[in-house]
Amino acid sequence: MTHLTLQAVTRRFGAAYAVDSVDLSVPDGKLVCFLGPSGCGKTTLLRMIAGLETPTSGSIEFAGRDITRVPANQRDFGMVFQSLALFPHMSVAQNVAYPLKLRKTPKPEQARRIAELLELIQLPHMANRPVTQLSGGQRQRVAIARAIASQPKLLLLDEPLSALDAKLREAMQVEIRLLQQRLGITTIMVTHDQREAMTMADEIVVMEKGRIAQVGKPLDIYRDPVSEFVADFIGLGNILPVTYDGAGAVSLPGGVRIAVSQAARVPESTSDIRLLIRPEDVCVKSATAAAGPNRLAGTVTFIRDVGASLEATIDCAGFTLTAATTPRETPGLALGMPVLAELPPHACKLIAARAVQ
Repeated sequence: MTHLTLQAVTRRFGAAYAVDSVDLSVPDGKLVCFLGPSGCGKTTLLRMIAGLETPTSGSIEFAGRDITRVPANQRDFGMVFQSLALFPHMSVAQNVAYPLKLRKTPKPEQARRIAELLELIQLPHMANRPVTQLSGGQRQRVAIARAIASQPKLLLLDEPLSALDAKLREAMQVEIRLLQQRLGITTIMVTHDQREAMTMADEIVVMEKGRIAQVGKPLDIYRDPVSEFVADFIGLGNILPVTYDGAGAVSLPGGVRIAVSQAARVPESTSDIRLLIRPEDVCVKSATAAAGPNRLAGTVTFIRDVGASLEATIDCAGFTLTAATTPRETPGLALGMPVLAELPPHACKLIAARAVQ
């Protein structure tokens, strides 16, 4: 069942388009991430869903009801802002109770619901503590508890983890995901962090300049991006200009021929395409290994060693490749070492080049 449907939703500010003709369906009970760089329209789109912005044109339906012009306080949605917007003069319990008081929920029901939510976020012992005395992760949990206190039909999260340090941020990604799965609540989250989206989402909506560039499951988008923009934004990738020969191969700068998979999707316009291969798919071989198809001679010019993994930059005379490997797979890898970089045909993707700015 599709709970939320957007049809040709557009938001203009003067002559500038913040969101441009967006069509989207959000499945019931899933966590969907709006992902993209700053200024791509993802927060504006979320605010229109919340009712905090009004579309210039287009429609928004929820559970079969047109809510395009329905005020935010009548949509029964919960929202966590980037700033969290907790009330500093209130305790944890008072913050969680606030939406229940607005709805004039009976006090016994308020007390039951507060106790239930504090157990859910694992902070029952802090009910009477001022929120100013909580850590960043604890305040984050309180903000989520307040957002779901009135049992909203849709939960909206606007970059809620951006202020946290890296380690806490990763821990909270898991916590929010587990909480969302336990509650089964349809959730939309805005982020510019592709790792965060990959970790948390059932589905990712990649946005570029107010439009949707691609929608799909995280691994599908990572493995099969439709354009250079998406490939470059989702994870690390080797993206090289190539010439397609129409017979299952491409030519790299310098004329080196690279075979691609028979099943590779070829962009509609083959006049300006790119070859994408992810670093973990580049196989680093000894320079003394036998030459063969898709094996390129190069020299290691940089190594990033983080213990369990290695990231090597390989100069292949005219272009560079990044390879992700491990000390076990490539023992003795060193700067200045000649190597062969193998590009397996099944891992070579053809994508549309980024549009000229």
